[in-house]
Amino acid sequence: MIKRGRFITLEGGEGAGKSTQIKRLAAWLELAGITVVTTREPGGSPEAEEIRSLLVDQSNRAWDGIAEALLVNTARHMHVRDTILPALDSGAWVLCDRFYDSTTAYQGYGRGVDLAVLDQLRRIAIDTLEPDLTIILDVDVQTGLTRAMERRGGETRFEQAGLAFHARLRAGFQALAATEPQRCVLIDANRSIEAIEASIQHLIERQFHL
Repeated sequence: MIKRGRFITLEGGEGAGKSTQIKRLAAWLELAGITVVTTREPGGSPEAEEIRSLLVDQSNRAWDGIAEALLVNTARHMHVRDTILPALDSGAWVLCDRFYDSTTAYQGYGRGVDLAVLDQLRRIAIDTLEPDLTIILDVDVQTGLTRAMERRGGETRFEQAGLAFHARLRAGFQALAATEPQRCVLIDANRSIEAIEASIQHLIERQFHL
């Protein structure tokens, strides 16, 4: 019988360095002989990637919090069904750049959507699936936005939401870490890439006895 893989999510505000750290974590785990699948939200499957383009394109400014939450949970349903669950069932470890905690932070704390409504949508979309570990990269708002705006590409809609919005996001992620310490671990992402990487590796070793 194939042992089910581990599901690890990385969360944080804009410019926290999630994508960089997922690549480094995947390479490190693969050196240890672990099969790894990396993915992202919104996105991670063909249909979900189409929805992503609606959410992150700076020209699409009409979405309010409820519309965003409905779209992202539709994408998440497809992503879980077509990418995450098959990978976990095959024994692979799945590393995901954002998952439902981002919806809580962005649409809940950021946009003001009722957290109970978001919880209902999550359960409809993915039933009881939860990450084995959620790593929250905590970065100063201005530092994160400066990093994010240096990236190339058109996915700048959320970066342009304003400092107050991003301060609410950070507070939301911090609240999640405080509320669910058994699953969520806050890591200081104001440091160098190498220092953050070392902290994540130490956490994974301790959590999963590698």
